[in-house]
Parts: sequence; structure tokens; C-alpha cells
Amino acid sequence: MGRRIPVLLVLVVLGIAVLVWVAVRSDSRPGADEAASPSAGTIAFDQARADLGRLPVKAWDRRSDYSRHRFGRAWSDEVNVEFGHNGCNTRDDVLRRDLVNLVLRSGTCFAQRGTLRDPYSGQVIDFVRGPSTSDAVQIDHVVSLSDAWYKGARNWDDQRRRDFANDPRNLLAVAGNANFDKAFRDAASWLPPNVAFRCEFVARQVEVKSAYGLWVSGKEKDAMADVLRDC
Repeated sequence: MGRRIPVLLVLVVLGIAVLVWVAVRSDSRPGADEAASPSAGTIAFDQARADLGRLPVKAWDRRSDYSRHRFGRAWSDEVNVEFGHNGCNTRDDVLRRDLVNLVLRSGTCFAQRGTLRDPYSGQVIDFVRGPSTSDAVQIDHVVSLSDAWYKGARNWDDQRRRDFANDPRNLLAVAGNANFDKAFRDAASWLPPNVAFRCEFVARQVEVKSAYGLWVSGKEKDAMADVLRDC
């Protein structure tokens, strides 16, 4: 018996240790409420759905007088949004943000080369700066300037239009062909071919239109709601 007591003690201690470990693991797991709580992405899409419901719905302003110059010089640094007044043009600001494997031209803001994972098409594009290669990657206005003009921006002052055109919230580096394909169209007539990006695309459009007080058309709102319903 004298030799069995230590063995029994060891077994008892090990048993207690196992029970404590199981209890701690159980306490550390999310409870039913916590497990059911939405992820950060879901919360963002819940916000997008709520914001979409508050956007005014109107028809397009049919006066055909849009022109790019109404939003100021392209990629101006003279803006009161993120990256503004940093001494770099907006195009390079966005390239530096969106490219991976980024290499800058020495002593400048210029993106010399890098890799783009195009959110619109899913393509992977090797970007190289140069007169015959730079256009492979372009900067898209998620809410196009033309769409904005006919849905509220006509009434803004010059500075607000310039800020809108250079606001990083409304800008993405994308493949040149995808940018050309999207053009001025809203969500009622164009969505990214990359289906996995559609939730984020529409949520960003809603965020931008909410921030700037733009409206949506009836068909546009329906198309946005259809996308966000499954996000």
C-alpha cells in the first residue's frame, strides 16, 4: 500500500488538472451570444444596408452637361481629404496604397513598379511605370464623376468637387480594361466580374454617396440592395 499511495495521488492530481483545463477551455470559448455575434465584415455590411435605406431616391438629372474639368485638375494634391497636401499626386498615392511588392522611384512619390491584385476582375497585374505600360493599371472612381455630377454634385462648389475626385475612399487601382468597361455606369448596369468583390464594391459606393449626400436612382438602389442582401 505504501507504494500505491503516490501513484493514486498522481492520478488524482492529473485528473484534477484535466478537469481544470477543460473548464478553462470551455470558459474561453465564445458563448452562444458571442458565437452568433457578427464579424467585422458583417457589421460593415449591416451599416451599408442601413445607410442605403437612408439615401434619397431620385431620377437622373437629365441635363447633359457633365465635363471632367468640373472636378478640377486630375489627381490634384490641393484637396482636403486623406493624402491631400502631401506633395504627391493622388494617382501615386493610390498606387502606393494598393500595389504590393511596391518599388518607388528613388527620392520621389512615384510608384516605379509593383503588383496589383485587381479587385474588379481578380487578375494579377505586374505594374511597370512607363509611357507604354502605366495604363495597364488605372485609378477608378468607385462612384464615377459623371454619376456624381448627375446625382447631386452639380450643386457643389469647386473645392468639394475636387475633394470628391481625389478622395481615397472613392478610388481603387484596377486593371485598365476593367476601368474602361465600368466607365460611368452605376450598380444598376455594372458590377465587378469578380463576384467575391461585389459586396465590398457596393458597400463602398453606399459609403461614398452617404458621405457626400448624393442620391441613387430607383433601379440603382434595387441593384445595391440585391447585392447587400447576401453579404
